[in-house]
Amino acid sequence: MTTPTTLVSVDEYLSTSYRPDVDYVDGHLEERHGGEKSHGQMVGKLWLLLRQMPGVFAFMETRTQVLPDRYRVPDVCAYLDQEPDQQVFTTPPYLCIEVLSPTDRMSRALRVTQDYLQMGVNKVWIVDPLDEAVYVWDQAGRFYMVTGEIGTTDGRGVIPLGTTFGGRQ
Repeated sequence: MTTPTTLVSVDEYLSTSYRPDVDYVDGHLEERHGGEKSHGQMVGKLWLLLRQMPGVFAFMETRTQVLPDRYRVPDVCAYLDQEPDQQVFTTPPYLCIEVLSPTDRMSRALRVTQDYLQMGVNKVWIVDPLDEAVYVWDQAGRFYMVTGEIGTTDGRGVIPLGTTFGGRQ
């Protein structure tokens, strides 16, 4: 991951398109890993499964202001009951999902997770498609690995991990 030595203003970040998009952290641009087949397939699958749940509004790779000088781009995020009207999200999603790429490090995913939780996100899923593992971190400070199935705590929907990972769980 490369962080440039020159600072970028929030206005410049928000008015510039990056391909792939980048996170903005304290005036620096942080590359996000992605682009691999397993990463893209998992992001699409999770987005689609969440979109099919009643009252869940899911989004892929949407800039989210987690702190005044910090923007993250979750692989997938979801809101319950009402779709936000912001183009760049400032209202905390109910759920943020980070899908690990083969070159990602868990330490970076945990730093990003801390930003989401500090913003007020209720749950963060870290999904590792290569190891077929899902980790959850919530506002209560619990961090645990999920087996079998994962879903919303209010019963809106459940995602069986065997199906998500292609039936190999």
